[in-house]
Amino acid sequence: MKIALIGHGKMGRLIEEVARRHNIDVVMRYSRAQPLRADEETRRALTAGVVLIDFSVADAVLENIWAAAVLGVNIVVGTTGWHSRLDEARKFVEGSGIGLVYGSNFSLGVNLFYQIVERAGRLFAAFDSYDPFVEESHHKFKKDAPSGTALVLQKILAKDFGERQIPVSSVRTGYTPGTHAVSFDSAVDTIRLEHTARSREGFAEGALLAVKWIAGRKGVYEFREVLERIAHRA
Repeated sequence: MKIALIGHGKMGRLIEEVARRHNIDVVMRYSRAQPLRADEETRRALTAGVVLIDFSVADAVLENIWAAAVLGVNIVVGTTGWHSRLDEARKFVEGSGIGLVYGSNFSLGVNLFYQIVERAGRLFAAFDSYDPFVEESHHKFKKDAPSGTALVLQKILAKDFGERQIPVSSVRTGYTPGTHAVSFDSAVDTIRLEHTARSREGFAEGALLAVKWIAGRKGVYEFREVLERIAHRA
């Protein structure tokens, strides 16, 4: 299996390190200095079977997906802050016949956390005495706030709490990889569910899992859906 990286910052370098352990070749590295272009030179560089992994910046994602579509190369996008333009990305993908996996968080633990929160939300929503809220903290270099993961948690809770606004608070400080917590508060007690990342390596492992799954497939898939399909061997 072969991959090409878009964005060679901390996550890009970590993915390359983890890929090496899995005997996955990195054939190209794209950055602001050498952006992904939909030209013949790039087409020749991205040989059959290569999958792109994008951990760049939100403003570049849509153009990168468009380039992948023109080049006919499948792509996994772990960048956050661009999901409001998902419908545009879907048109590129569906019009070209490539495959796209996107997600707010590629950690297996976080995606299991989503399922726990979904079940908890269903339970607590049956009682008017509890109000849900989301808290998240990340390193000071993370640009988007709230995080994409926090917004997914908000969306999950909104399924059962209806139109009620689910408050989200964000903190950007230090070097922490990321903490997300969902709490249910009442006049008499508070129940708190929390996920804390110890390192970014789990994100890299998840991204490479998505690469293996999307190779040879077409269409648009959220990473949560990929995990569900893997669990059911679909």
